[in-house]
Amino acid sequence: MGKAFDPSLIVDFIPTLIYYLGVTLKILAASVLLGMVIGIAAAILRLFRIPVLNQIVILYISFIRGTPILIQLFLVFYGLPAILIFINIDISRMDALYFVIITYALSNGAHFAEIFRGAIKAVDYGQTEAAYSVGMNNSQSFFRIVLPQAIRIAFPNIANSIIGSLKDTSLAFTIGVMDMMGRGETLIAATAHALEVYLSLAVIYYAVVLLFEKIFRLYENRINRHQTVEVSVTG
Repeated sequence: MGKAFDPSLIVDFIPTLIYYLGVTLKILAASVLLGMVIGIAAAILRLFRIPVLNQIVILYISFIRGTPILIQLFLVFYGLPAILIFINIDISRMDALYFVIITYALSNGAHFAEIFRGAIKAVDYGQTEAAYSVGMNNSQSFFRIVLPQAIRIAFPNIANSIIGSLKDTSLAFTIGVMDMMGRGETLIAATAHALEVYLSLAVIYYAVVLLFEKIFRLYENRINRHQTVEVSVTG
């Protein structure tokens, strides 16, 4: 049982915790960028139904969507070094931060893949035919015509996934990463004021999420400024 609740500590803890916000944002940025690459590649493999690879992607997405992110984190943290040691690659001393980024990149990739697949299918095929008619090949028509429109369609769901991923990064401390939650745990151990620490963390996360929502909404309005049908980021 902790000490008596002291509201003044909430304000005192925030500067200490927010110092580690950079680690949280670093994890988020790296995992989202890698997740985008994985997601687009996986969506293409699914759309073109490439034998074997299509089945592997289906299994990958199903596994990620069907298991808790915490389990995925432990599987990567303990499993990846165990697998790579068979080919004489020792990553057991690698910074835990990289295992967190790999885990969240794989998780984001699976979610982005389904979002991109749906968005690409939503682009009118007439756009592709028009691209062919002006001499574009398959790659040009996809990357210059279809993909930009698909990203615009997918953006609200991508934004929501990014916000969800931001909150999921709070589990990184479980494998020893000193992010905001990790620092919060050390504060609790040192002060026994758990409630104040968790309230401080809640204030920071909530403020960051509100900021992200504002930025995403502005960007969404910008990319949809020429559209007649409005879509919106869920608040």
